[in-house]
Amino acid sequence: MTAITSRLAGFDRRPWVLLSPALLSVTLLLVIPALFIVVYSFWLRTATGADQVTFSLANWREVLTDPFYRDILIQTLRIAALSTITCALVGYIPAYYIAYAPTRHKTLLLVLLMLPFWVSYIIRTMSWINILGVSGAVNSALLWAGLIDEPIQMLYNEATVILGLVHFLLPFMILNIYVSLDGIDRSLTDAARSLGCTGWQAFKEVTLPLSVPGLAAGSLLCFVLGAGTYITPMVLGGPGDAMFANLVFEAIVTQLNWPLGSALSLLLLALLSALVLVYSRFLGIDQIAKSFR
Repeated sequence: MTAITSRLAGFDRRPWVLLSPALLSVTLLLVIPALFIVVYSFWLRTATGADQVTFSLANWREVLTDPFYRDILIQTLRIAALSTITCALVGYIPAYYIAYAPTRHKTLLLVLLMLPFWVSYIIRTMSWINILGVSGAVNSALLWAGLIDEPIQMLYNEATVILGLVHFLLPFMILNIYVSLDGIDRSLTDAARSLGCTGWQAFKEVTLPLSVPGLAAGSLLCFVLGAGTYITPMVLGGPGDAMFANLVFEAIVTQLNWPLGSALSLLLLALLSALVLVYSRFLGIDQIAKSFR
């Protein structure tokens, strides 16, 4: 008893006092709502539309065994993966340019990169309707130039969903790659050049491998955000281009089926959390935090 008392007397409470606001916020805004969703997923929705307080695996059985949900989940992962790959291929060059730009220009380039975040995501997504629509800017320009005789239907397909996601996710990819490139010691590239490497060889053997953590962090962030979005497929996609988050939205907001919607959201959350845990196990999650500093 004396040993326990002395140990408690020597316990420093100051770190916990300083962390208490953050811990309280996380508990109230994240942990408790997540627990409510877990509880809801085991309830049932009756024929009258009311929620029946019970413990049933019916919602989980439907979500895990129905081929409809499986196909939508696979489609969601495919669209998120294609969007992420496109962001990685397109985003590396501007990130490299910003990282190696003169110091007096770097701040301006970073501000320009952040400009899309100042505009609502919904407005940015809906702007593609005015660009690619039947009476949009692209069709109007092609008709004026005489290249086409009638407007081309370019909206409401998987390609425009991927385009909208790339538009939304590309700044996140560029930021993560930039942070990784900016932290590379320039003397390493100079040493490779002095040993006989060409510019391309120095990039391939030194710069590219050292920037892989930023590329991986950007890919993870883009994939998670892309897989969890519902605005882009709702605005730019057709009936067959729905993603898993659209099913959650439909179940909860349209059908008011909270038990089924909770099970759907927890399935997507578990899948994306597993991906984050795998990434954190092998590469570490700190690289993503660096891009927001």
